[in-house]
Amino acid sequence: MDIQVIEEKNNPLLNRREVVFKIIHDDATPSRKSVVDRLAATMNSKRGMVIVDSIKTEFGKLESIGYAKIYESEERAKQVERVHITERNTFEKAEAKQEAS
Repeated sequence: MDIQVIEEKNNPLLNRREVVFKIIHDDATPSRKSVVDRLAATMNSKRGMVIVDSIKTEFGKLESIGYAKIYESEERAKQVERVHITERNTFEKAEAKQEAS
């Protein structure tokens, strides 16, 4: 999986960077968790501050276009983001379920 940043915009009002990116993958569309981890490493951020809003894959292509927001602090991300988007990007619950099984 390779991630290329297409567009990056700074939003000082909400204390975040907004990123449009392209994922080139070999198999199926990568999981949201792997995309968040790779974006955090690429953009010099931490996992809790990267919120992937959407990932869209065109039929038959091995590339996807995504939109993510990178906040300066986790508290600001919780204040601004909608609840269901925050839950999608929080992976502690899913990891706890896997360990319990």
